[in-house]
Amino acid sequence: MKIIIIGATGTIGKHVVSALEKDNEILKVGSKSGDMQVDITNPDSIKNLFEQAGPFDALISTTGDGHFGPLPKMTDADFRIGLNSKLMGQVNLVLIGQHYINPKGSFTLTSGSLADDPIVLGASVSTINGALDSFVRAAAIELEQGVRINTVAPGVVEESPGYFPFFPGHIPVSMHRVAQAYVKSVLGAQTGQTYKVV
Repeated sequence: MKIIIIGATGTIGKHVVSALEKDNEILKVGSKSGDMQVDITNPDSIKNLFEQAGPFDALISTTGDGHFGPLPKMTDADFRIGLNSKLMGQVNLVLIGQHYINPKGSFTLTSGSLADDPIVLGASVSTINGALDSFVRAAAIELEQGVRINTVAPGVVEESPGYFPFFPGHIPVSMHRVAQAYVKSVLGAQTGQTYKVV
């Protein structure tokens, strides 16, 4: 199986690569590193990625920026960081990628636990995660040729201790459990699902 992993060298991405690389052809994609590069905030860059990559069987996105900050001081520009990157960047991977993916392929996007379990300073990211989960449910009933789509929604992960102070009382999730959610999405048969790893 030919799998494109965007964010392949990131905190989550490197574990997903490790979980899938044994039996599959992995194309590692980053913003500045990897086999290929892409700017997910730029639809032309995304189209160029798919043109260069050619037909593929699965795409996993573990990337996307978002803004954490106090709501009373949040601006339109702050909010749009996540809208342009984590939300529309991943949505455009599907809108454009659906024309390049092989029949019965799959898309796996990354949302997060804040969609359902918000924290102080996380209003923007909660909004974006919820929107991604809704997009996946809706896209699942329209994607053609048996193409599937899911999101993985991890809580704060054990390898991101810098975020721990913002998640009081949350138990960090293991990278193994997070990576296996992506494996389930790619190798399983479900669609329109949000795999919560908390």
